[in-house]
Amino acid sequence: MIEGITIYELLTLTTIIFFIGVYGFLTRTNLISMLISVELILNASVVNFVIINKYLYPDMLQGVFFSIFIIAVAAAETALAISIIINLYRQISSVEVKDTEIMKH
Repeated sequence: MIEGITIYELLTLTTIIFFIGVYGFLTRTNLISMLISVELILNASVVNFVIINKYLYPDMLQGVFFSIFIIAVAAAETALAISIIINLYRQISSVEVKDTEIMKH
């Protein structure tokens, strides 16, 4: 691994990042903040793929390829979510979750 840093420290860091994302997603009422929280969750999983791949199979690159795939899916998800949020903002002039209830009626 990296000199002076164990796999447990790296996995602890990514676990903290993951749960910060989960907490942010569950507590925020702004759609942009929720999107940022989802990105934190995805980035924590990407780093986990690379760490575990490097630890178990240092000569193979499957974890890196999975990480690139996750990054590409996250970029597409972000582009789609931002376009939906912009469209929602144009219709109701708000990006708060509670204001989306207006759209049902």
